[in-house]
Amino acid sequence: MFESFLVREGSLQNVEKDGFIVGFKFDVRNCDYRGCFLSLHTGYYIEVDGEVFPVELQKFEINGKPPRSFDEIAKCVWEHWDFDDWATVYVQKPGGLSKGKHRLGIYQGVMAQYGWMPHDQEWIDNPPSPLEIRGKQTGIYYYDLEVE
Repeated sequence: MFESFLVREGSLQNVEKDGFIVGFKFDVRNCDYRGCFLSLHTGYYIEVDGEVFPVELQKFEINGKPPRSFDEIAKCVWEHWDFDDWATVYVQKPGGLSKGKHRLGIYQGVMAQYGWMPHDQEWIDNPPSPLEIRGKQTGIYYYDLEVE
């Protein structure tokens, strides 16, 4: 159900800095119907055309603030991401993506907001991979997007 709302159609594009293409970006929504505090958001499993891009290569832009790493996002305990607000995910990839169609696989890592679980302190100290968090997504969602 949420897969039809997670990634904005037409948002995949390369990112340029100082005259060089340094990666790509795309827009996302929160897959939890009520949003979340940013500190619960641990990043994404991102796969493009079979190549996986770990959280360490990702930055996240929301609420009018510049892109931040997920280490920085983990400290944003009072900042909220509402369900219907678009955010932008930036991925470092020298040279970016070629023009044309690409297959994007994505899984959003958002820790549960429903009380304290025995593993929570470990997850706060050492955030798990997004695929280890069972949130509102039922699996990796795939999108066919185009870089123009």
